[in-house]
Amino acid sequence: MSRVRGLSIIFLAAATLGADVRECACDVSHPETMQRRECSLCNEAEKQQDEIFFLKDNNPRKPNRWLALPRVHGPGGHPLHELPAALRTKLLKAAIAKAKQLWGESAWGLAYNDQKVRTQCHGHIHIGKLLAGLSPGKFYDVSRPEQVRFPEDGSGIWIHPVNGKLRVHYGEGITETVLLR
Repeated sequence: MSRVRGLSIIFLAAATLGADVRECACDVSHPETMQRRECSLCNEAEKQQDEIFFLKDNNPRKPNRWLALPRVHGPGGHPLHELPAALRTKLLKAAIAKAKQLWGESAWGLAYNDQKVRTQCHGHIHIGKLLAGLSPGKFYDVSRPEQVRFPEDGSGIWIHPVNGKLRVHYGEGITETVLLR
């Protein structure tokens, strides 16, 4: 193994240490818990009036990314599979509409990272331009957003348009890397 590859693996492993949000303690009824870094999106959700809202990713290394979020908080890592089906569908439809507005009908992608690698407790979907030349991995195609299944095990998915359908890739961890930074 090359030295660069070895260092890359070590860096990626270190970057995910402590990133597991399955046991988040962000609790709006206890303001002291909301001061934690991993609760910053929960704090943003509290400022919102709309059921679904968007934020520009504030990471300077991701200038082309947006986030779609539900206002509602959930338990632990706020997994999106636990949202009511109607709200989950509304979130996906809003994220797709924003993605098309930003990147056109076919160049967009959505990504939802595995709970074990997320750094924010509040469930959210990354919106960005899909990178070219990605290997397909495991996927299924659906005709409508309401058919997208967020994995109950908390693993990540990424979604993009293919021939008038939505292609959903599943069984992955860090999925946002399929999007332009």
